[in-house]
Amino acid sequence: MMNDNKVLNYIKEVLENMPTDWLKLTTHRLDIYNEQLAKTQFLEQFEILFKNNNAETTALSALPTAFDYIRLGHPLSTVLEWAIANLNNLKPENVISFSSRTVPVLAVLRKNLLDQKNTLIAYTGELPDAFDADIIKRVYGYQFDLKQVEKIEEISEYNGTTIFVSQDEEIGNADLNPNIDFFIKIHPHFGSILLVNGEQNERYISEIQHVRRRETIAMTPANSFAALHQLTGEPSTDHELPDVEHNKALVLDAIKKITGSNTKALVASSGLSMQYAIMMGLVHNALDNHKGKAIRFIVPPNCYGGTNDQARRVAACIENVEVVDLPVDGEHDMVQSIDTVLNEIASQDAVPYIIAEIPTNPRVEVPDLDKLRDVLIKERKTASGEIAIDPVFILDQTFCPNVQFVKEGSMLSSIRTISYVSGSKFPSGGKVTAGYCVANTKAETLLDKIEQHLILCDNEATDLQMEILAVQLPSMNQRIADAYKNTREYVNFIKEVLPAAKINFVSDELAQQGFTPSVFSLDLPTKGNTPEEREAYKRALNLKLINLMIEEIPQESKYCVSYGQLKGCYWTIPATSTQGTTKEDNKDYIARVALSPDMDLELHKKVFLDFVEQI
Repeated sequence: MMNDNKVLNYIKEVLENMPTDWLKLTTHRLDIYNEQLAKTQFLEQFEILFKNNNAETTALSALPTAFDYIRLGHPLSTVLEWAIANLNNLKPENVISFSSRTVPVLAVLRKNLLDQKNTLIAYTGELPDAFDADIIKRVYGYQFDLKQVEKIEEISEYNGTTIFVSQDEEIGNADLNPNIDFFIKIHPHFGSILLVNGEQNERYISEIQHVRRRETIAMTPANSFAALHQLTGEPSTDHELPDVEHNKALVLDAIKKITGSNTKALVASSGLSMQYAIMMGLVHNALDNHKGKAIRFIVPPNCYGGTNDQARRVAACIENVEVVDLPVDGEHDMVQSIDTVLNEIASQDAVPYIIAEIPTNPRVEVPDLDKLRDVLIKERKTASGEIAIDPVFILDQTFCPNVQFVKEGSMLSSIRTISYVSGSKFPSGGKVTAGYCVANTKAETLLDKIEQHLILCDNEATDLQMEILAVQLPSMNQRIADAYKNTREYVNFIKEVLPAAKINFVSDELAQQGFTPSVFSLDLPTKGNTPEEREAYKRALNLKLINLMIEEIPQESKYCVSYGQLKGCYWTIPATSTQGTTKEDNKDYIARVALSPDMDLELHKKVFLDFVEQI
């Protein structure tokens, strides 16, 4: 108990003194982040501060970044997990917090599906409303037994894995009964905490973390903060935000205006949780409407790592789902590739779902939209000569959320199109991770199934995320225009002072059509006698440029994967950040630069000129 008091008193001090960034940032600094040591490096140094009873703001600010992106975890979720682990004599890695109340259960079920192991879900009271056992079995393919109990002692040994689910305002303590492998404590407002019990279950940890990384989000900073207050016996005053319905109405209205859509919008806790609901909703739709047919998700192999990885993870779990590569960048033309792939899928009489980014990331390419429409609308035949199933075009338009792809009468209005956007970029200006999706009239009927899975995974945007979007969305298009102006000017400057550099950015013609991203990628000139030497020289030069920018303009230039922030300039190398899980051959070792509407452009030009003079 003595140690409990020491932990709780220390947490109180940390909450009083913590850096404001812990609560406010969506993307942390990559310059103090080592992906191999995610979470552990932060905790090792946090433990030292705890032992020395040092909770000073300067010491907390100097801690290395726990995760590079708050969707995956952050200082406050990590401290919460550490505190709960300490109170229950567990290792910190055995405690995992979620914003969702159902995904931790799904995470264990996923591993047991792949390991062909039985699962018992025991629970007191009720399971969360969103937990739809029939759909989880039929669509996700997960198998399990359910057992309602009065108290924990009723749970006997089981041949397989036992999950115990309890809905509880009190998230701190658990009765770690040896018959239970995983405890999932569900809080009505904050999300859930999963505790891994026993050494034999520690092999699940990285798999559960990976589900949190790809299909949902960690407990949000605001909710982790409130949960820590509750843990220390000082409940933070109010869970309920005022005007929840009002904020929701404002957000939905803003999305309607921005996208020009007539359908309802769905708002999720992040871009990837939105994408997961889209994928599972479409799988569900195919199972209902195209019984027994193969389902094919067509995905660019070098697109953002999360999209790629998630699609393959869905395919790994569901028998008739497969991923088909869609080469879209560089020497590959998206339209040509789609034509080839759709012909092949038609001949197999399979269900085609295409996921693509426009503009592409990181090469910022936009296909010829007339040709794209023609190739998507083309009637194809199966091997037996029947009309093939038409594709659904799932469009990630995070780089250009102002383009009205789903508006009635737009280029793609004759094709079933679903468009989605990651909200941590332009929609929120980097303040929250929430994402949203809309559909055109032709795809409208698909939204009900997508919404069903968004709710089942408890991945809807939180009330606070909605409140922030309600404030930020109305100014989004203006911010996009201002940031584009800065980017165009910077790109033109680089062309002038370093003409040998290869820049990937939209043409003036595309910009006039409304494609005004504020991100470009840069292939610096290189030298060397062999391809290997040339590649190594270029990679070293990329880093030299980024480091110079950060050192010379630390208040604005950051080494960060973010985009669409309210101010500053962000530099990254996609191959080592956003393309984390992409196959090595498909990675892009180029510098990707993202500019904001509010930055010192002249200073960025000056430092770039200094760089040019050094090479």
